[in-house]
Amino acid sequence: MGRIAVLGAGTWGGTLSMLLAKRGLDVSLWVWDPAQAETMRRTGENPFLPGFPIPQRVAMTTSMAEAVSEADGIIFVSPSEAAKDVAREMGDCITEGVPVISATKGLDTETGLTMSQTLSRHLPHTVIAALSGPNLAPEIARGVPSATVVACEDEATARWAQELLMSPSLRVYTNRDVIGVELAGALKNIIAIGAGICDGLGFGDNSKAAVITRGLAEITRLGVKLGAKPATFMGLAGVGDLIVTCASPISRNHRVGIGLGRGGKLDDVVREIGQVAEGIPTTRAAYDLSKKHDTPMPITEQVHAVLFEAKSPKDAVVALMTRAPKDEVW
Repeated sequence: MGRIAVLGAGTWGGTLSMLLAKRGLDVSLWVWDPAQAETMRRTGENPFLPGFPIPQRVAMTTSMAEAVSEADGIIFVSPSEAAKDVAREMGDCITEGVPVISATKGLDTETGLTMSQTLSRHLPHTVIAALSGPNLAPEIARGVPSATVVACEDEATARWAQELLMSPSLRVYTNRDVIGVELAGALKNIIAIGAGICDGLGFGDNSKAAVITRGLAEITRLGVKLGAKPATFMGLAGVGDLIVTCASPISRNHRVGIGLGRGGKLDDVVREIGQVAEGIPTTRAAYDLSKKHDTPMPITEQVHAVLFEAKSPKDAVVALMTRAPKDEVW
């Protein structure tokens, strides 16, 4: 498959680079931060993946042109808030016809667009696939058996991405519902913050089960309104990713919720985690989309109030529990 460029050297980007290198592929890993790149060269490890030596086939660079100019495929793993800027830079360097896989789980806060939609605005002649699923990066890095989904309307690109990422420890499925896969992967982070708040407040498993189940209902509701297929939210990118993100102690978004539930301030909680938690900006985007499309999302609304309106987690729970009675099936 030639050389693959991975744009973004966080936990997920670093893990995907390792995965590809272990398959015998040459990887050009674009590192945005020169200081991080220097640390990686000096120590032989990614600071976000301690204990995992960087394979020899992974070449680090801080030059976008160097990363993508001769790549046969590109995996985009930039944080959602930087996606537009990175996409513009890509557009000046990318070779026409080279496929792109978006592995970022987030939404553009200004437009509400998914990452593939955002990339398409700046790369109009590029075929873009989307990768999502219950894929905690440290577990993938350790070779824990996992499964994921790659979605693309172009079947040939979907099959290419499937073959590229398939390994003995990672089973890759294909799907044509790109918007559904992306929305599922992005919106579940909001619910994970809510589940974390429950844990931070000291609630039990009943509470978390209710948040996960009703959270799935509301993210499916918005997804269908935006053109997604309901079945996608029952798959790996939907309920699969939702379960792991709401339950795992290494889930950043879950940890954000725990910190808030324990009374922490958002800035302090994020600083302690030390990495991007995509659920925070996604909550803002999803809240705006729910109002624009007149779609009830009560959990998202309360998470938004806790994150951005200084509402206490306890008051948010009261607001959810005292809503007017509803039918379960929507």
